[in-house]
Amino acid sequence: MARIERIELCMVDLRPKVVRTDAIQSFVSQETPLVTITDSDGAKGTGYSYTIGTGGSSVMRLLADHLGPRLIGRDADQIEAIWHELEFATHATTIGAITAIALAAIDTALWDLRARKQTLPLWKLAGGAKDRCPLYTTEGGWLHLPVEALVEDAVEAKAQGFRGSKVKIGRPHGSEDFARLSAVRTAVGDAYEIMTDANQGFALDEAIRRADRLRELDLAWIEEPLAADDIDGHVRLNRSTSTPIAVGESLYSIRHFREYMQKGACSIVQVDAGRIGGITPWLKVAHAAEAFDMPICPHFLMELHVSLTCAVQNGKYVEYIPQLDDITTSRLQIKDGQALAPMTPGLGIEWDWEAIAGRRIAEFNREIR
Repeated sequence: MARIERIELCMVDLRPKVVRTDAIQSFVSQETPLVTITDSDGAKGTGYSYTIGTGGSSVMRLLADHLGPRLIGRDADQIEAIWHELEFATHATTIGAITAIALAAIDTALWDLRARKQTLPLWKLAGGAKDRCPLYTTEGGWLHLPVEALVEDAVEAKAQGFRGSKVKIGRPHGSEDFARLSAVRTAVGDAYEIMTDANQGFALDEAIRRADRLRELDLAWIEEPLAADDIDGHVRLNRSTSTPIAVGESLYSIRHFREYMQKGACSIVQVDAGRIGGITPWLKVAHAAEAFDMPICPHFLMELHVSLTCAVQNGKYVEYIPQLDDITTSRLQIKDGQALAPMTPGLGIEWDWEAIAGRRIAEFNREIR
């Protein structure tokens, strides 16, 4: 039985290569905590998570001061036990983003370690439902972009084989959102999917109004129309429109997802491994969603989510937003608009440690033995 002997922590700040804006914010920083776990056999696994610009220092202190030391001497194969013990050890700060992001970095490292030792790619180890999954792109649909740019990006994505494009909504008046989306629909035709994302920018009355106005465009979904903790509001909205409502990137507990599904507050589940606390709870949410006949279309983290989406039967889409190119040597493999599941053992992510060494923030480097 191999025991955990060493934990290495670092964090890099990955600046987006394009301007990213939505209804409530602009992204200028992506703090990326990295955790490498080494066991007594000398095997290693590396995991990660992310913030959208704030909280990274708190995540790193939680990892260094509280969670990392608890791993030393543990059987690295007891992933389920470790996850629950770490969650309980931080019960005073759960449910919440900081704890979930820290747990995610550890949990993905443990899964990477297990998969590498078993010489299996993650998607097979976690279920092996399929070896590829359709892609949609978000990178050309930001809220500040003019209509012409939205149309150009969607037409190009369609030509490349992508199955859909996401366009941010939340302009000052609903007529602006309608005009922008109508231009895209006219350009790409009826068979190409248009996803939309409000980033929690609406009150209930406005969300109902805009969903009704946009119904004729046959949208694939409206994502995060309301504040994530307004479950009853989502119930009312979901009952008022035929357009699917998608939620998940801002939910941090499997029980939150359970409530959404039980109450009929959504139609599409966008669970994010970096926000829910890692692969362990991600899989539980995905299997629960299957029981409710709901598809999984995870938020962000395409380099990790391609494997998880391919692991489960109800994985429907992978969201194309390049995140890790500056610190990895591997790339998402795409064929005919579909993301191919990595065939290499582990998460399918090959880290560029030289690039990471040049980018990591010195004050967060830590080794725990």
